Amino acid sequence: MVTFAIRRLVGLVAVMFALSVLVFLIFFATPGVDPARQMAGRNPSPETISNIKHEFGLDRPLPVRYGLMMKHIFISRDLISYGSHTKVIPAIVSATPVTLSLVTGAAVIWIVFSIAFGLAAAVSRGTFWDPLLMILALIGISIPVFWHSFFLFSWVPPLGYTPLTQDPFGWFKQMIFPWLTLSVLYVGFYARVLRANLIETSSEDYVRTARAKGISEQRVLLRHNLRNSMITFVSLFGLDFGVLVAGGALLTEVVFGLPGVGLLTFNSLRALDLPVIMTTVIYSAFFITAASALVDLLYAWLDPRVRPT
Repeated sequence: MVTFAIRRLVGLVAVMFALSVLVFLIFFATPGVDPARQMAGRNPSPETISNIKHEFGLDRPLPVRYGLMMKHIFISRDLISYGSHTKVIPAIVSATPVTLSLVTGAAVIWIVFSIAFGLAAAVSRGTFWDPLLMILALIGISIPVFWHSFFLFSWVPPLGYTPLTQDPFGWFKQMIFPWLTLSVLYVGFYARVLRANLIETSSEDYVRTARAKGISEQRVLLRHNLRNSMITFVSLFGLDFGVLVAGGALLTEVVFGLPGVGLLTFNSLRALDLPVIMTTVIYSAFFITAASALVDLLYAWLDPRVRPT
């Protein structure tokens, strides 16, 4: 397991390096595109464009330009937004706890309710409750985030954001509606996935053997059936969590005015703020790649058969 973890960590570093190179080439080496003019904003003077080219080494060879850009992002962390004229990295750092609060709270809700609904649907298979629960899950999957944000919570005034460390109750009160909004889609989807896995594993040999030994049906369901059915669940959760932290919760943050990474990315796209856009793309790639590596480790822990020999 340790060897597998080390190999996965090395792979994570290699993927991040490749992604950083790719993102840099897209933003700063696209033929016919002058990144200095884009970063300078509207109606820039020739002196401003010249200063930007000198600062970022845009008049130097491509490898040097890549090294200087990564230095500005990861070492000196002094990359400047040419829209707000503030440092990009501190802005992302301050926005990350907001996104983590949103995604973590929503994840707790969708995990608890999806497991409950999935178990209930699997246990009541063939009865009236099974299709009813799955219809409700399908409705939750089909409703866009922006629709039920406006339709269900249009009466909610702008809540803003209060850090957890300042006022825990105020933080919870402001986040409960965004949590519910974001979790609705995932509750339905994960409940359907878990139900399908529970039904599939219920006919496996080890489940039948457990029943033959006289183990109670509840214990068979929770200790044998559910644990093995959670492998797909965990894999999907890790990837979805990484995507949401990386900016996938953008619509929810925009609707409720939460100053997270999604809203920061949205504002930078509206202003065509190239340094912020590029840095948030690298940030997003990091979280998605890290989530993928963590999912692989959890998968290997749950199912030793996938570990390399």
